[in-house]
Amino acid sequence: MPHAHVVTCFLRHRTHVLLGRRSGAVGTYAGRWAGVSGYVEGDPADAEADARREIREEVGRTDATLVRAGDPLDIVDGDRTWTVHPFLFEVGDRTVEPNEEIVAHEWVSPPAIRERSTVPGLWDAYAAVAPTVETVRDDETHGSAWISVRALDVLRDRAATADSMASVVAVARELRDARPSMAAVANRVNRVLATAERTPEAVRKRAEAVASDALDADDAAATLAAERCGASVATLSRSGTVLAALRAAEPSVLIGESRPAREGVDVAAELADSGLDVTLTTDAALSSELADSAPTAVLVGADAVLADGSVVNKVGTRGLAFAAAREGVPVYVVAAADKIRPDERFHGEAGDAVDLYDGSAAVTVSNPIFDRTPAEVVDAVLTERGALDSEGVRDVAAEHEENAAWDEEG
Repeated sequence: MPHAHVVTCFLRHRTHVLLGRRSGAVGTYAGRWAGVSGYVEGDPADAEADARREIREEVGRTDATLVRAGDPLDIVDGDRTWTVHPFLFEVGDRTVEPNEEIVAHEWVSPPAIRERSTVPGLWDAYAAVAPTVETVRDDETHGSAWISVRALDVLRDRAATADSMASVVAVARELRDARPSMAAVANRVNRVLATAERTPEAVRKRAEAVASDALDADDAAATLAAERCGASVATLSRSGTVLAALRAAEPSVLIGESRPAREGVDVAAELADSGLDVTLTTDAALSSELADSAPTAVLVGADAVLADGSVVNKVGTRGLAFAAAREGVPVYVVAAADKIRPDERFHGEAGDAVDLYDGSAAVTVSNPIFDRTPAEVVDAVLTERGALDSEGVRDVAAEHEENAAWDEEG
């Protein structure tokens, strides 16, 4: 039985993936839809190199960021077996330059794969790298806006394959509870279930629409934040919305390293590569560096804004905000309105104790990932609905509370 190793790459932009229809120039499955694919020419253990080569050759992209490499899967088609190495990459736009192997291409919502004439096993390959409840729960790299959209991807995909609403509701509850500190995850899942008819197909379509609206909301919040930046900004941690605002406004940036994951280091490098004047400092020194540099604003993201106007964000935000208040520097929180919680509960998350202390002494370790910043040191919450004060936050919180009622029966 013939057997070959191949790569299948899914390029994702926002919530859509790229499919290409294979031309007569390819040796197999001409006319079928596929991801970016090709033979593994080297060691299958290093299939990522083949994946990147195919992306470069077939669609002309060299800037795709690897999100996930799935476990290889065997696809049997007649007397032939393909060992498929699936990959998911993220791209910042939808520019492609197809070569002669692709006669047509489209960006589609992934469930559309199931409705097309594709190469064998394409949906299985996608499922091997698609977001899951577990990846939503375990993601320690991305901000809550990004994670909440991935949660909606999970809900969409489950609804597309479900044979009953019971399984859709079950995954919705899992997603809603996966990241208690991240209000946008629960709020966006709740909005889908509160506003869709109780059929899997209706939930699938509604999840797609809410995800699109969420991305637009983040863009609008970033635009408003860019207007408030001024010439210099202090920040910490990783927020996609803050990053977009800083790239638009191009201020000088002071940023803390953001332990324990130190995602601030990567943000500093990205901004510097974009041409911004960036100073990276330690978390412990951030408040004193702020006092010395006197930025025009502090701009931070939020994992949640509580109903009383206080802000849950990466640990260190509270200290930075109080230092800014002491120096007379305005503090702006940029976040989509879906990050506002319908209550005032603070759900903290903790990092591994060994990341802070791995000795043998009887030391009690506290390694929080998030802290809570009171409303009185926050000048405004910048959202797609405008700059909200505490009263505006309470109004949005009431809306989210109403959406959460879909699950009152259980």
